[in-house]
Amino acid sequence: MPYDEALERFEPVLGLETHVELGTRSKMFCGCKTAFGAPPNTQVCPTCLALPGSLPVANAQAIESTIRIGLALNCSIAEWCRFARKNYFYPDMPKNYQISQYDEPLCFDGYLDVEIEGQTVRIGIERVHLEEDTGKSTHVGGATGRIQGADYSIVDYNRAGIPLVEIVTKPIPGTDRLAPEVAKAYVTELREIMRSLGVSDVRMEEGSLRCDVNVSLMPRGASEWGTRTETKNVNSLRSVERAVRSEIERQAAVLTGGGKIIQETRHFHEDTGGTTSGRSKEEAQDYRYFPEPDLVPIAPDMAWVAELKAALPEMPSVRRQRLQAEWGLSDLDMQAMYNADALDLVEATVAAGAPAADARKWWMGELARKSNESGTPLADLPITPAQIARVTELVASGALNDKLAREVLEGVLAGEGTPDEVVERRGLRIVNDEGELSAIIDQVLADNADAAEKVRSGKIAAAGALVGGVMRASKGKADAGRARQLILDKLGVSE
Repeated sequence: MPYDEALERFEPVLGLETHVELGTRSKMFCGCKTAFGAPPNTQVCPTCLALPGSLPVANAQAIESTIRIGLALNCSIAEWCRFARKNYFYPDMPKNYQISQYDEPLCFDGYLDVEIEGQTVRIGIERVHLEEDTGKSTHVGGATGRIQGADYSIVDYNRAGIPLVEIVTKPIPGTDRLAPEVAKAYVTELREIMRSLGVSDVRMEEGSLRCDVNVSLMPRGASEWGTRTETKNVNSLRSVERAVRSEIERQAAVLTGGGKIIQETRHFHEDTGGTTSGRSKEEAQDYRYFPEPDLVPIAPDMAWVAELKAALPEMPSVRRQRLQAEWGLSDLDMQAMYNADALDLVEATVAAGAPAADARKWWMGELARKSNESGTPLADLPITPAQIARVTELVASGALNDKLAREVLEGVLAGEGTPDEVVERRGLRIVNDEGELSAIIDQVLADNADAAEKVRSGKIAAAGALVGGVMRASKGKADAGRARQLILDKLGVSE
């Protein structure tokens, strides 16, 4: 059903479960490394492989990072809690249970505010708890990459046991037509908070940040929420938004046609933007939770928690407000920079000496275009904020104009060296020599006698064509402003 029509009939209710792999050097309950991309099954030991006789020891840094996340999300911190065993079978979970937290989460009852179209939406946080990640199964053969139709499956346990924080929202009603945007904004803000805390690299493409998207619909005017579906492991911000929109459209069509929504997990497909059924969850699964007998409870000293809270960095939303005021930007300009993931880059360029307006111009203009053309995120372009700051310095000094500066950026991106090296190698410095520039102008005046005569007769606007001729003759290296003044001087005209 078309989205607008679906929203005329139904009101959506959201729920988001976000998993964040912590950036600790070792795993949650053992000393194995956590580096991404290592050869399969090379970062394992008897503990994370659950071999008989091995015992877990909790990672103190992971506990501290989780508390800091909870504080940043305005949560209460438990004075006493413990780990539990969550019993279920997956081939990529060597214990056949997961050490997690059940009814005693480390952080609980918080909130996060997000800004959408000028309004603030407060999203309640039910819990923030700490657990261990599973391994990774790869299904070989078949067309879908899933187990159905595969010839065989292989398992990599490198990821098994990496500290994993799960952030669970309370149900989010009242978002109406903005539901997809609210979901995306929430996960985006979470990602920014994790970055500012330094607890995770939150690379969604590598799985260190992934989101389960819960959506249900209820008829307009109804008071009882509908049956929800859970779209698992959505791994990009755009896909979070698309998954919500797709489920609203799908569920509305089912309900309008007299069908029934089944409580189930679903899979999101990047190519189509739609979801397909996973496994039914109509009956609550009995995980047979019980306290983990091999780990002592967690009882954070509240004085220590207060110290962690006092040491929290500036939160992203506060930082954006500060930078917007310092740089004199409109809400629209700041939002555009935020959406483009350019804020850190612009700030670093300003810190390297560039004026804020120039830093923003290059990152949001030429470099954003290069990013879009290559499909490379801005931050992954082979150019640094310090190099952008040097380009702005060359332009400000008169050594380059904007056209030449774009060529310099092109050279740096192509791996030709620093901005100064590209300028020298390509011979891009502006023609400032009076004699050389005067000779070019004399030739342009001789070749364009009609335009020169128009300027002499008082038609100053005709000087634009002569300046253009100078720029072409100099291959864009002349100072256009200086060239114009010299043309007028030679023709005996003043503005």
